[in-house]
Amino acid sequence: MNGLIGKKIGMTSIFNETGKNIPCTVVQLGPNVVSQVKTENSDGYNAVQLAFGERKASRVSSPLKGHLNRAGVDSALKIVEFRDCSLEKALGDKVIVEDVFAEGDIVNAIGISKGKGFQGVVKRHNFGGVGQATHGQHNRLRAPGAIGACATPSKVYKGMKMGGRTGGKRIKTMNLQVVKILPEKNLLLIKGSVPGHKGSFVIIEK
Repeated sequence: MNGLIGKKIGMTSIFNETGKNIPCTVVQLGPNVVSQVKTENSDGYNAVQLAFGERKASRVSSPLKGHLNRAGVDSALKIVEFRDCSLEKALGDKVIVEDVFAEGDIVNAIGISKGKGFQGVVKRHNFGGVGQATHGQHNRLRAPGAIGACATPSKVYKGMKMGGRTGGKRIKTMNLQVVKILPEKNLLLIKGSVPGHKGSFVIIEK
């Protein structure tokens, strides 16, 4: 699996050759640095570990600093491992957008979704609410209604759809199309939306 670590910049739209307006997510991908190369002989499997971004030296732990120094890197904000990567890169090599992606590629985007805090069942689980009068609540139209089954089983089953914390989860959006690449700025324009808020880390793989 080939991929790169990047940062979500935001959304825009572009016109294709037929004049259709396409909504796109702009992702700054790389440059990434190869911080470790794992092989079948040394680690039991093949993988390439990539590092992205920089941070203050005081924020980097000693073990991580020693690990990154082997690749000639002082610090990193994000480190991700890509198994069975076909990129032929050595320790310390830079990986840019053009090394992995091309216009028209179908990719997957991985990120942490926006956190929405505590939400009720209407927003969290798409209950009917006002109008559809969920569970026949005559005076509380956004309430979940009954959740138990009396004396038997005398408990609420795990997985019951109730209010709770929403968002902030690792989401993988699949089969997105690369619309355009701006190699001089390390930017990738992907058709549609990508999980996460502006400035969040995303992993784009194919």
